[in-house]
This record gives sequence, C-alpha cells and structure tokens, in this order.
Amino acid sequence: MRDTCVLVKSSFSKTRTTTRTTRTTRTKSSSSSKEVSKSDILYAHVENAEHDSLGHPECAARIPAILEKLENDSEFFLERKKDQSIVLLENPPLATVEDLVPLDIHSQNYMKSLEFLAKTKAPCQIDASTYMTPSSFEAALASIGASNALVDAVLKGKTKTGFALVRPPGHHAVVKGPMGFCLFNTAAAAVRYAQTQYPNDIKKVLVYDFDVHHGNGTNDIFAKDPTVLFVSTHEDGSFPGTGKISDIGQDEGEGTNINVPLPTGAGEKSVLEAFDLVVEPAARRFQPDFIVVSAGYDAHWRDPLANLNFRSRTYHYLSSRLKKLSEDLCDGKIVFLLEGGYDLTGLPEGVAESFAALVGEKSLEQKDPGLFEEPFEKAKKVIQEVKSVHQLL
Repeated sequence: MRDTCVLVKSSFSKTRTTTRTTRTTRTKSSSSSKEVSKSDILYAHVENAEHDSLGHPECAARIPAILEKLENDSEFFLERKKDQSIVLLENPPLATVEDLVPLDIHSQNYMKSLEFLAKTKAPCQIDASTYMTPSSFEAALASIGASNALVDAVLKGKTKTGFALVRPPGHHAVVKGPMGFCLFNTAAAAVRYAQTQYPNDIKKVLVYDFDVHHGNGTNDIFAKDPTVLFVSTHEDGSFPGTGKISDIGQDEGEGTNINVPLPTGAGEKSVLEAFDLVVEPAARRFQPDFIVVSAGYDAHWRDPLANLNFRSRTYHYLSSRLKKLSEDLCDGKIVFLLEGGYDLTGLPEGVAESFAALVGEKSLEQKDPGLFEEPFEKAKKVIQEVKSVHQLL
C-alpha cells in the first residue's frame, strides 16, 4: 500500500490498469542532441514507463498505445516518415531544475519539495489524484525537456510543427503544487521558454487547450499576463470545477483568459462552433507570435473520465484549423503538447487524426460511431455569451 504525502488536495477517479515498458534514459541538456532537416512534423515521445501506478488512468500504456496506432495502423505515417516529412526527435534532452527556475512557472520551494518526496517518500500519493514514484520528478523534467526541444526546433525553422507525446500531463499543475495527475506545467514552461529564449521574436503567445478538463494551472499562471492569450474549451462542471465564462484574467491580463465551458454531451458540432466563433477571432485579434496547444484527447466519446462526445475525426478538424491559424498569424509556428486522454483506443485514434491533419492527409475515421445527438442549442448559448463578454465580432 502506498504512503500518502499530501501537498495539495484534489479529486479524480481511478479506473484503469496498466502495463510496464522499458524505461528510456536521457542526458541532461538544454538543446537537442541531433540536428534534423526541416519537416512537416518533428515529434518526440517520452514514455516515462516507471512513472506508473497500478489501476491509475494516467498509466504507462498511454504513449505505447499511440505509437502502436501511428507506426502499425496508419499508412500515411509510415509513408511520411520515409520521405522525412514526419521526423522523430531521438533522445530528447532532460530539463533540469536550473532550467526551470528562470521560467518562473513554479515556486522553488515546490520544486525542491517534489524532488525531496521522490527521493525519500515515493511511491506515495501527493493528493487524491496524483501519484509519485521514485522516477516521477525526473519524468516531469523529461517531458519539459522534450517539449522545449521541439519549441527550439520550430522557432529555429527546423520544422513546421512540433508534437510532444509526453507524460505526465501538465495543465492542472499550479505555481505551488501538483494537481489532477500533473506535476509540472509543461505548456506554461513551453510558453516561458519561447519568450525568454527568443525575446526578439516571441513576445505574444496563444495557448489553446482542448482537453475535456479546464487547464486551471495554465489559466492561473498567466491570469495577469497580457502577453499570453489562454483559451480553453472544456466540459462545464468537470474536474477541477474551474473555467467559468466569468474567469477572464486579472489586472493587466484582464481579457486574455477566455473560457468556453461546453455543456455535458457536447460534441464535434459544438467545439467547432466554439473554435470558429471564439478561438479563431480571439486569436486573430491578439496576433500571437507563436501557438502552444494543450492537446488533451479525453473529450473523446470513449473516454471514461468525462462526458463530452468528440469523434476521432473531431481532432482532425481542430488540428487542421489550428495549423491554418498558425500559418495565417505566425508563420506556422505551433507546438502540440499531449495532455489527457485515458481510453487506449480513443486516445491513439485522436492523436493519429491530428497527425494526419497536420500533414494534409484526410481523416482516417471510416465509420460514424452513432453517438447521441449533442445539446447544440445549449452550446450555442454558451458560445454567444463568451462572444459578448469578450466583445468578439
């Protein structure tokens, strides 16, 4: 039985068993160890196999399931790897605490306490939903290292799009603590890394979060920052219960947090309406220099942890729109970072759809899953209210 070492309190259900895979070692570095030619997608995968807890939905099987779908069940992926329009970033670097300090996304006390827990108390529960193993601290650093290496590649013009298949997720992690499976906020780190390492080129960043759960950590970290536009579409009332329309940012950042809480049961039609009427016009008004996507796939109808009804192809449509938006606004500079997605069929299907869209392939979905009709009229009312609050034309 696990010890409990409480830093903060939160709640999430545990529903899934897991399998273990071999751990990959990495070197600590601030940049990629391998130069690559320009590609449509440069992707990295960090499985973090030893960051695992029996029966927990955020399990070590998630990344292997995605890779199995891409490498063995997606013909376009293999073809694009052969012509090097899709390229793997091998042996992505491991970030260090010293790398994170100047990014100022988490308190130093929190980072030190997390490292101490990993060394002395793990395996343990940090809160009701977030676990810690002896490798978890390094796992979170590895995810940030890989993600920031992709930021480098995109901003240096080595690739059109970066896609980080990493875990644990990050968008719930707040300044002073973990939450909702998340230890460090990977998306916030990517934003600050881009702004601090490329200050002459990257001043304003758009973060779009399509995870089914509100990215409260990212929301709060940038709440007072007018240089970051955070836009989230999520299920109203789901964990962690934040992300209301009225949460618009604070002080100088007022108006740069845009939250679209979709009604339970909403699906493809609703989220695309939200994108077209809220996300895109807000982005065009903001004029970002770079786009970071918190790409969660748990709004899929198969996912056990929430109740939105996206189809697999919905992620194709979203990713295609995001790619076009990045090309129109910031010379195509965009990085996708994996967040949630806990069904081992829905998750890989959704990611494969995103990859297909980003290289101009058609949707892979062949069959309508026969979902119930979504509450589109309710969703439209929410979207219209968001438009009114944020004065979007």
